[in-house]
Amino acid sequence: MSANRYTYLGPEGTFTEAALRTLPESATRELVPSVSVPAALDAVRNGEAAAALVPIENSVEGGINQTLDELAQGEPLMIYREVLLPIAFALLVRPGTELQDVKTVTGHPAAQVQVRHWMADHLPDAHWESAASNADGARMVQEGRFDGAFAGEFAAAQYGLVPLATEIHDAANATTRFVLVGRPGRTSAPTGADKTSAVFWLGEDHPGALLELLQEFAVRGVNLMRIESRPTGEGLGKYCFSADAEGHISDRRVSEALMGLHRICPKVRFLGSYPRADAQAATVRPGTSDAEFVRASDWLSRCLDGRAEQ
Repeated sequence: MSANRYTYLGPEGTFTEAALRTLPESATRELVPSVSVPAALDAVRNGEAAAALVPIENSVEGGINQTLDELAQGEPLMIYREVLLPIAFALLVRPGTELQDVKTVTGHPAAQVQVRHWMADHLPDAHWESAASNADGARMVQEGRFDGAFAGEFAAAQYGLVPLATEIHDAANATTRFVLVGRPGRTSAPTGADKTSAVFWLGEDHPGALLELLQEFAVRGVNLMRIESRPTGEGLGKYCFSADAEGHISDRRVSEALMGLHRICPKVRFLGSYPRADAQAATVRPGTSDAEFVRASDWLSRCLDGRAEQ
């Protein structure tokens, strides 16, 4: 395995590369672009890279389905870090292009949902075709295949383009969340401001089936920060659920919730516990702290020994 190599959704000039470069360790790693999210994650699985940074969620569209599906399938991987990056797009064009000249545009599918209202106001007749990444769209504009690309303004110089418009976003404070993914290993120590990710499969489909799964979190006071259903590919009505929970797997409330899921689900995939990028401490409801779990366990032991309080 190349322990010094990190890969990311490329080519060079993507928001993913910009997010990766915010990590201190990126300064001492060889950063190699991959053509797609599956290619980046496969590079980790195959030992060609020690880790991959990929987008997993944005504040406008929600989860990035390709990333969610890749993490749920294939050889297991784990999340070790997350990065939050504010996102604003620029319309990149070849020098000399005016707004009225832009008839075809491109960008990553996640970009389209973040600029569609701007396009309706400024480019109502332009035709959109999706690209593998925003930087790949910029490259295709450079090659003359499209008139404009929605990408980060920082990508303009790299591809010999100019920003025709900047600070484009339909929703204020748009943010994309990225995760640093590696092969399974020991989780980092809990910080008190952590997140745990997992995928769990629904077993028998019956009224209240999902509620039964969610109750494993609710009765232990574990806050779910995100939950999304994804088809398993095994037929209509066959779903798994990708979720992020507040807390660390070493927290008793989180570990017992995951054990509860493991009892009732046909499959549970642990995707890691890692520090939250926003460093917000978990809210621990009364009765769900580790100390209270320990006291309850001690009380049960005394009951078994005939020493319970009268």
